[in-house]
This record gives sequence, structure tokens and C-alpha cells, in this order.
Amino acid sequence: MGRECVGLGKAGPEAPGGWERWGQFLSPPAAGVHRQILLASLGCFVGYQLVKRSEYVHAKVDRELLEYIRQHPVDFHAGEGKKRIGQLLEDFHPIQ
Repeated sequence: MGRECVGLGKAGPEAPGGWERWGQFLSPPAAGVHRQILLASLGCFVGYQLVKRSEYVHAKVDRELLEYIRQHPVDFHAGEGKKRIGQLLEDFHPIQ
């Protein structure tokens, strides 16, 4: 005689319609889908929070640097204008 549970009748794999029916209910590829969906949504949430934090940190550093530049204009003078790439590089003389 199998194990008896109050109000459930026989329990265990030998019971008709017992645990072996779970194999029919969930196919093996579909058995872990809920876990994958949970972990994917958790990853999206954590990734979103990390991106938000990094953007906050970079914005804070940018504000501090721009404030420092505004308070010390002598140290950061404007350039004479944009230089072209030909003005920055030396003339090219091929070796023969």
C-alpha cells in the first residue's frame, strides 16, 4: 500500500495521475521558460539601473569640470581656430 495523504488519496509516482503526469503537462523545452523569463527581466532591470547610475556619475563629473572651467577662464583659453589636418601633419616625401 502506498503512502496516504489526508484528502489526497495515494501520493507519489505509483498513484494514478501522480507525478508522472507532470512530464506530459510540461515538455522539456518548456519546463524552464518561466525561469528564463524571470532571469531575463531581472537582467534588464539590473542593466537599466547600472546604465542610469553610470549616466548620473558622468553627468556629475561633467558638471564639476564645466564649473571649474567657468571659474578659471585664464587656464582654458580659446584656440586660434581650427587647424586642418594638413597643418598638423608633416609633408609627405616618399622614399625611393
